[in-house]
Amino acid sequence: MQTSQCGAPNLLLILLGPMLLAVGRAALESQALHELEREPAYWDAQARATLDAALKLRPRDHQAKNLILFLGDGMGVSTVSAARILRGQMEGRSGEETMLAMDTFPYVALSKTYSVDKQVADSASTATAYHCGVKANAKTVGLSAMAVAYECNTTFGNEVFSVLRRAKAQGKSVGVVTTTRVQHASPAAAYAHSVSRSWYSDSDLPSSARRQGCVDIATQLVTNVDIDVILGGGRMYMTPKGTPDPEYPTSTSRKGDRKDKRNLIDLWLKAKPNKKSHYVWHRKEFDEINVKTTDRLMGLFEPKDMRFEVFRNNTRDPSIVEMTEKAIQILSKNPKGYFLFVEGGRIDHGHHDGIAKLALTEAVMFDRAIQRAAHLTRESDTLTVVTADHSHVFTFGGNTPRGNPIFGLAPKKADDKMPFTSILYANGPGYVHINGTRGNITMVDYYDEEYMQQAAVPLDAETHGGEDVAIYAKGPMAHLFHGVKEQNYVAHVMAYAACLEPYRKCPPHPHSHTSSGGANTPSTLLFGLLGLLCLLR
Repeated sequence: MQTSQCGAPNLLLILLGPMLLAVGRAALESQALHELEREPAYWDAQARATLDAALKLRPRDHQAKNLILFLGDGMGVSTVSAARILRGQMEGRSGEETMLAMDTFPYVALSKTYSVDKQVADSASTATAYHCGVKANAKTVGLSAMAVAYECNTTFGNEVFSVLRRAKAQGKSVGVVTTTRVQHASPAAAYAHSVSRSWYSDSDLPSSARRQGCVDIATQLVTNVDIDVILGGGRMYMTPKGTPDPEYPTSTSRKGDRKDKRNLIDLWLKAKPNKKSHYVWHRKEFDEINVKTTDRLMGLFEPKDMRFEVFRNNTRDPSIVEMTEKAIQILSKNPKGYFLFVEGGRIDHGHHDGIAKLALTEAVMFDRAIQRAAHLTRESDTLTVVTADHSHVFTFGGNTPRGNPIFGLAPKKADDKMPFTSILYANGPGYVHINGTRGNITMVDYYDEEYMQQAAVPLDAETHGGEDVAIYAKGPMAHLFHGVKEQNYVAHVMAYAACLEPYRKCPPHPHSHTSSGGANTPSTLLFGLLGLLCLLR
């Protein structure tokens, strides 16, 4: 008995050893970096190295074979900054100095997110802007601003077409990856035209809209354009009403939702009999997909939205990183190239819930998907764009010291003599006042996955923010992203870069030699710089 009791801790040390060493190494590196930061020479050398890289940066002014659009739903600049710190702290570092994958992109611009009818926009009108190249009205997808929300008869003649659809028309493969339901507003604008973002299945259509000829978004997903890879949630909108869900067979709220008794999954599978198509709903089936022999893949892993990363069952559902990888592996077999849309859609949902840990963990995973895509693609032939549709009223501050846990407290108490977390929301469900004073969080676990940060104004759901969001770009024609631009400009640069409609005067095809990508990434330069300074000390 004594032997087995001694053996268990030893086994635990063996298993956790590499992890503890990595965290310990990160802490030592962070401590060493902090010491170096005291020296003016460190900052001078870092800036000179960055300047040298900038001077060597040359635009890739040739045509893009592939296009990847990464969309962080609700990923405002404050969310990016907080996610950067979180990622660094998850790796055992102070956090602030961390470089996200998107931080390494050489070209950055700002995007103005207002819609035709709203100062602070929703995800539907913004999706129409960055997918289709025109600004639109709230609640509508794939339609110009001539269309009126919920009025079916304003649909016809006002359709606008996405970069995804134009890419498919020119022989490229196309794909959609999202952590929401695949019929949600952000992906929907890539393939659908609807005066209501909420018409997921035919059961959501008013009888008047059905009579006037409007079609639900799920049907449009499988009939408007042949999408080669579809990965996300949204099973229930694809199957006849009452169909038991394969994952939750006893759940009445997760059954199929369609009144027309059509099985849209079968429709999609049979649409291209000459191609090898697969449908999966479980991680095991997903992992078994042979990308070399698969032409088309639909994976729907939840009845509605996929689970937050914090609660994801990794034996049943793939992550956004894994879905992105599989999509690129399948799409990249097309010699004519591909267009891929990847949405970190639940960043937005975490913020609406007023729960920063959910939102920021989603943002970190989204950045890891960007990083994985970078390993699977070549900057010389792939234009990669990372942006957001809108921001949120999320902030962090409070004069916190360097390395303060991102979900932790500000160092001083407020004027009401009570502590407050660095992260706060301007409005939302986190508004809790008792007898005229805000709640005392002293006895609350504010590191919990479902801790709701305090908010200044009471609302059932926290709202979007109206400030500009960032656009990060790398690859052919990425230099066209600079300055402050209207959000619909995103679609135009991508269409121009790949010589898609309406552009005919296109960038030249790449020469046998490719232009320089701008030397090393900032993170590589920083590591080299640290080594140099250590030798000089």
